Amino acid sequence: MKLSAPKGTKDILPSESYVWQFMEDKAKFIFDKSNYKEIRTPIFEATELFARGVGNSTDIVNKEMYTFIQKERSLTLRPENTAGVVRAFIEHGMFKLPSPLKMWYKGPMFRYERPQAGRQRQFHQIGVEVFGIKSAIADAEVIQMAMWYLNELKISKLSLEINNLGCEKCREEHKNKIKEAVKPILAEFCEDCNIRYERNSLRMLDCKNEKCKQLLASTEIDAIINDDYICPECSDHFIELQGYLKALNIEYTINKRLVRGLDYYNKTVFEITSNALGSQNAVCGGGRYDPLVEMLGGPSTPAVGWAMGMERLLSLMELPKEENLQVFIVSNYMNETIKIASELRISGICTDYDLGNRGFSKQLDKAAKSGAKYALIIGEEELKTGNLTLKNLLSGIQKKFDKNELILKFCNKKN
Repeated sequence: MKLSAPKGTKDILPSESYVWQFMEDKAKFIFDKSNYKEIRTPIFEATELFARGVGNSTDIVNKEMYTFIQKERSLTLRPENTAGVVRAFIEHGMFKLPSPLKMWYKGPMFRYERPQAGRQRQFHQIGVEVFGIKSAIADAEVIQMAMWYLNELKISKLSLEINNLGCEKCREEHKNKIKEAVKPILAEFCEDCNIRYERNSLRMLDCKNEKCKQLLASTEIDAIINDDYICPECSDHFIELQGYLKALNIEYTINKRLVRGLDYYNKTVFEITSNALGSQNAVCGGGRYDPLVEMLGGPSTPAVGWAMGMERLLSLMELPKEENLQVFIVSNYMNETIKIASELRISGICTDYDLGNRGFSKQLDKAAKSGAKYALIIGEEELKTGNLTLKNLLSGIQKKFDKNELILKFCNKKN
């Protein structure tokens, strides 16, 4: 039987990995300059963490988790990383550290869903989390970083949508009004929406089923979600956020139907989309999740963050050029070859040679096909004189260089 990668997973080949490294390097630069520190959490956690943190009304917990039993303990491959970061925040007593605590992460996540373009069962996310700040300035900072990162990746036609979900207290009235509006036609909604009706009626606004969307449109739902149910504190927080976004010259629209797919959000939620491929693609989602730390057993701690799916970014971004090989050594004197290759590499020059030590002409042919700009030729004459021959593989021009002079040539970028 021919073995292949499981459905919904994908090998990242050497010809592709440089793009991933480019994306990660851009993110690390932005996070470093913003004083965010990396956190790395386990790929699997106790199932209870996601049931309590992500929420029983979500598709993730109900349908999409990879869960297994090991010695009578239920474990789950992480479907998202915020819950794991919060668990680490509590377990290691990071709430005792001075606020704010600003962290970022990257890595694989796992959800059992139908594979499609830009979406896999094993996928990769990059994200940020900020703990300890109630003010909307933290919301604005993470949004600004997300926009900065997407611009660095040259992802075009970006749109930011924001909404205010309110807090747990003022949101109850909103949930009840949604229930009243849909109750007469509840039986016509999908099975998932019927579950959401009982557990968290706000999530009905997030249903992707076209029939459910039409049913919602037939109700007075738009009037309900525009009602002034938000308490003064939550309203002031949202006004404050808009002020910061305007100060940052970040354009946005308010989308009252935006609720996000996880139960732990409160107050600010946001989504960044791109129309670069002609249809709307969500590239970043996040918001404030002030109740989550306490829900998972820690002290009451305000928090905000976002996550991006890297596969989706990859499908939208302008691909960078791969760093080219600079020097290919052509020589049958392997002791000298490996020594000079090592010196060039340590000096920061991308260098390769023929490990198979084939004939001189075959090595020269391989150098020409390698993409290197130069062939460094070390023959009998070069060993005698100590002057190495450097051949420009594009122009064919050859020059002699002392070894130390050669290294300086590359390091000073005079090639």
